[in-house]
Amino acid sequence: MMNGRGKSDSSIGPAKSPNKAEGPAAEAMEERELAEGNSPERNAFRTLGREDAPSALERVRQAARKDRKRRFTALFHHIYDVERLRAAFLAIKKDAAAGVDGETWEHYGETLEANLQDLSHRLKRGAYRAKPVRRVYIAKVGKPGELRPLGVPALEDKIVQRATVEVLNSIYEQDFLGFSYGFRPGRSPHHALDALAVGIGTRKVGWVLDADIRKFYDTLNHGWLVKFLEHRIADRRVVRLIQKWLKAGVLEEGKRVQSEIGTVQGGSVSPFLSNIYLHYVLDLWVQRWKRKQARGDVIFVRFADDFVTGFQHRHEADRFLAELRERFAKFGLELHADKTRVIEFGRFAEQNRRNRGAGKPETFNFLGFTHICGKTRKGHFTVLRQTMRQRWQAKLRALKQELRRRMHTPIGEQGAYLRAVLAGHFRYYGVPMNGPALSSFHGAVGRLWWRILRRRSQRPLSWRRLRRHIQRWFPPVRICHPYPLERLCVVT
Repeated sequence: MMNGRGKSDSSIGPAKSPNKAEGPAAEAMEERELAEGNSPERNAFRTLGREDAPSALERVRQAARKDRKRRFTALFHHIYDVERLRAAFLAIKKDAAAGVDGETWEHYGETLEANLQDLSHRLKRGAYRAKPVRRVYIAKVGKPGELRPLGVPALEDKIVQRATVEVLNSIYEQDFLGFSYGFRPGRSPHHALDALAVGIGTRKVGWVLDADIRKFYDTLNHGWLVKFLEHRIADRRVVRLIQKWLKAGVLEEGKRVQSEIGTVQGGSVSPFLSNIYLHYVLDLWVQRWKRKQARGDVIFVRFADDFVTGFQHRHEADRFLAELRERFAKFGLELHADKTRVIEFGRFAEQNRRNRGAGKPETFNFLGFTHICGKTRKGHFTVLRQTMRQRWQAKLRALKQELRRRMHTPIGEQGAYLRAVLAGHFRYYGVPMNGPALSSFHGAVGRLWWRILRRRSQRPLSWRRLRRHIQRWFPPVRICHPYPLERLCVVT
């Protein structure tokens, strides 16, 4: 069969023998210069031409899975494929905020085919230019008064970023390790939460390292990131495309600000780039540390830049933390001094602390849940996960402001809005044994609604009448997720 460049598929050449190593070596990658001493064609896999897109990416996946050292030299044509760009456009939320150019999804879609053809041609001939992202600020969850900076890319940048991530995922999904869960196809925060709960509950974990990377997205080093990308990507056009987004900068108060470090949160490419960076800096290092240095059980779960590590022995936790600080310093990262700690946590923590007169085991937060040493009805140890109080309170504050804004809208519209809010809350926080926190949130939202409705009329609304509205509009409290071991057994 002929590809879009007029070459047959036989131009791919015979496949090389699979790599015998257990995993890609991060340290070998770190000290290597950019393609130093390598011919552009050496040890490189030339992908298929512009044929059927899904089958082409499947061939890329197979090649990446078969040889972990292959470098791909022809990927860019997959990105500017019009069908892939169209799918990326349709995946963008219709009501998403506009970037610096003011282009909206609806307006762009009025002449979609012409716009996509033009975008494809500009990508193909190198005329595509990344626009700076528009800076916006949102309130930090659980931290009143503090703001988190986000970036809103232009619509065409969102389209190209989504297409690029889809193409590169076909390679890197074969490399990423099993304990990495953030922003990956088929994985969610609840998979990470369940993996952590099962790891602590079934392995000999007595100590937990609760770590926090200080301003990770603001300190990510562009030079190291490019080196990591070139470990797999030999197509310079793809690397230059990513560098365009890194160098596009931020537009804030009419001024364009550029930086040689950091990537702006908000675009679809930022989580993907963070996964690549931490794959080489953290994941592969942890895998090697567990295999070569640990004597007791060690578990590790990462979701984007949030991670938790469990240890059987305290001295190993302390040594891991010290070596991790050195490791991060080499790559421009830093652990937050006030938010990084080693705590006693696990099936024997409560008894050991009681024997020492130290009180109950400490708790830690991960992905919106406070993790507590608990017991089942039969008295067995379990990891109890409850909604973080800061998240609970922050959501109520946001609801209060929104209901004040909607104070004089019809009760039916308010009820429909609150039903959607509660349903979303239950879908995320509805994990086993978190029912009391869900019920408390359900009741707090009802009381908040009652106070708002009483203020809009001189005739106070009775609680009995409000209960009828609650029964009509509020969804019942329900647990939406299975027990962690049940989910992992199904996945495995």
